[in-house]
Amino acid sequence: MSNADCDWDDQRAFLAVLDTGSLSAAARALGLTQPTVRHRIEALERAVGQPLFVRGVNGLAPTPEALGLVGHVRRMAHASEAFRREAKGAASEVAGPVRLSVSDFVGIEVVPPMLAALRERHPRLAVELLLTNTNTDLPGQEADVAVRMARPSQNSLVARHVGSIPLGFFASPAYLDRNGIPETVTDLTRHAMVGPDRMPAYLAILDALGREAGGPLHVALRSDSHPAQLAAIRAGLGIGVVQVPVGERDLVRVLPDRVVFDLDTWIVAHEDVRRSARIDALFNHLVESFQAYCSR
Repeated sequence: MSNADCDWDDQRAFLAVLDTGSLSAAARALGLTQPTVRHRIEALERAVGQPLFVRGVNGLAPTPEALGLVGHVRRMAHASEAFRREAKGAASEVAGPVRLSVSDFVGIEVVPPMLAALRERHPRLAVELLLTNTNTDLPGQEADVAVRMARPSQNSLVARHVGSIPLGFFASPAYLDRNGIPETVTDLTRHAMVGPDRMPAYLAILDALGREAGGPLHVALRSDSHPAQLAAIRAGLGIGVVQVPVGERDLVRVLPDRVVFDLDTWIVAHEDVRRSARIDALFNHLVESFQAYCSR
């Protein structure tokens, strides 16, 4: 054998000629021109250092050397076809792992029912849930899909705005039974509040609310963890701010006409990974689910 590489395309041409018996028939089978097939056979013959076909009355006949090689080439052809089928299945079947990045509150209180519905439709899908309050690096493949509360700036990301989640004041029924229901923002100065600890953006909202109420607010429990705040509100420690669709499940909305803040919400993925059926299925399902969630 010569030092030349045995190109797989040349070997495919060799197998097609051997199976069909002529250059023209092999060319039709491969979707190539006859000269291209001939050049590939000649290149393979140079690579192996011996002729592979002889011309006979019935077309091209394989040499003994060719017959000795055909088993190896045919196994490679079967392996190549198996690879193609597996790759096509992996791309088209909604199965396998997909990594979703969400904030801790959304991951605990919002998306689990959404994912349960998705799993009913695609039981072979396995969701890896990453809880983080910082933006994951989607181009760096830290996650496949993310739920974000701000529009992404990278051009390589696909983002769908699904709506705005309203935030409102909520308290437990037990707390309101003990302390009464505030009718105005000013009434909040006579109530215990559940609020932020050190996050400047949320402290600014709390300070603005105190100025509007005309006096300082008594914060009975401070935490920058939104799941912890919700747990405290449910336990009856005070009045706090909750996503309206979550609060309406088991709490009482206080000052129901007051929207404290609207959270713009985006479903985001890298433009390349959306070619995967499983990632696209999660992306589209979250878009549909969050559109319904935001419109409640």
